[in-house]
Amino acid sequence: MKASVKMGKGVEALFGTLDENLRTLERCLKVSTHLSDETLEIVGEEQNVRRAERAVEEYNELVARGVRFEASEVQSLLRIMCEDPGATLKGLAEAGRPRTFGKKTISPKSLNQRRYVDAIEMHDMVFGIGPSGTGKTYLAVALAVDALLTREVSRIILARPAVEAGERLGFLPGTVQEKVNPYLRPLYDALYDVLDPERVERYLEKGIIEIAPIAFMRGRTLNDAFVILDEAQNTTSEQMKMFLTRLGFNSKAVITGDVTQVDLPNGRRSGLIEAVEVVKNVEGISFVYFTERDVVRHNLVQRIIRAYEEFDQTRGGEARTQKARFEPAQRPEPVEGELRSQKSGGGSQEPEVGR
Repeated sequence: MKASVKMGKGVEALFGTLDENLRTLERCLKVSTHLSDETLEIVGEEQNVRRAERAVEEYNELVARGVRFEASEVQSLLRIMCEDPGATLKGLAEAGRPRTFGKKTISPKSLNQRRYVDAIEMHDMVFGIGPSGTGKTYLAVALAVDALLTREVSRIILARPAVEAGERLGFLPGTVQEKVNPYLRPLYDALYDVLDPERVERYLEKGIIEIAPIAFMRGRTLNDAFVILDEAQNTTSEQMKMFLTRLGFNSKAVITGDVTQVDLPNGRRSGLIEAVEVVKNVEGISFVYFTERDVVRHNLVQRIIRAYEEFDQTRGGEARTQKARFEPAQRPEPVEGELRSQKSGGGSQEPEVGR
């Protein structure tokens, strides 16, 4: 089937850089397009052509009404629409979904990101599982900041397992906090991107925001807090159980991780993998799984992740053998024992709220 749609203003955003958005539309709806004399011709199976035609017509209608799009925003809407057969470009655009968190306006860029945001808003505990670059940590931090600024919680607690990558922390210079800071850097980066640096520093100083290795969570009850455990695939079974049982009243917990990137010493089972099996049927807990389609970095990243997944499926055994040749004979242990004596109580002062 062939359909023709007259193009109005703003075609640059619809087509994207080097027609990237048009290629996205063609790929996910399995159609081909051709622009001729300001008319876009769409060819393919009738159902797919109708959906593509409706998307272009709705785009023209929205632009005619004064709606302005960035090319990246159009691509995000197209990706969500293609993954959800019931979604329309007009419906997604009018629903908005862009949210202002601190100094940033953020909108989910894939269907799973939308599900993730909705799950965090509706549940007290959410697991976000999938490859890096899918926005698991960033969106969780943004929602935590939003909850703090709107006084839904009085503090944010961000935790990560301090699994070493080739060096023992005891040989590194500085205090224990200085030694673990490199492992916590991604959490700092997300905070500084969402909030003004001065406010981040003020909240850190007052204990309103706390960033610490998971070992600091032992023995605490986390009330009135938004708690995020990042890189959870590198927790042990004991650490994960300990973390999941810290949640107190009026608190939320988000656990993020990539089960394909476990850095624990050989023989240690990932606490995240075990937790998915143990609590999968517990009422009140939501699980959101991301794939390479949700990666919001360079398009090459999606293809690289897909290539590795295919490689692992076809030559997984050989790949693991080769990997072992390049790993040290003895993998370093996590630093929980070293850190346990450095526990921090965390403050509960009211934040200086103001958008």
